[in-house]
Amino acid sequence: MEEVIEGGPWLFQGQPIVLQVWEQGMSLRRQQHTQIPVWIRLKHLPMEYWTDEGLSTVASGVGTPLYTDGITKECSRLDYARVCVMLDFNSELPKHLIVISPVLRNGKEDPKRVDVEYEWVPQKCTNCRSLGHGGNLPGYEEKAPSSPNNNLCPEIEWPQGP
Repeated sequence: MEEVIEGGPWLFQGQPIVLQVWEQGMSLRRQQHTQIPVWIRLKHLPMEYWTDEGLSTVASGVGTPLYTDGITKECSRLDYARVCVMLDFNSELPKHLIVISPVLRNGKEDPKRVDVEYEWVPQKCTNCRSLGHGGNLPGYEEKAPSSPNNNLCPEIEWPQGP
């Protein structure tokens, strides 16, 4: 069981599954997650940042670094570095970062732009601010709320099975 909990994040049909260890007194209420692990690709990363410390430093500009994939760790693919980070969806998701190369050119700092691509970003409901629901499932429809209360999330009509 520990391997399953610690081996994540796990995806099912491209969607993350959030797993927690069951503890005594744990509530079964639906939790509002504001953080979720997501794979990012760091493109145009200067070679001097292709170290554990360098990747961690750059990925920290996006979220909390968790780990890299094996190909990135081995430097087998150099067009981008792939890092799993814990994203906080209450913050802006940057499309690029500026890193300062530790190698000086002509005695001056050399800033470089690193593009950030997100392999998957969950939808965030504008009503309840929860992650994960939006119109991305086949047959998914949202009904308008019956009351004019804008803080309520619309009812979701799920497709019926065959």
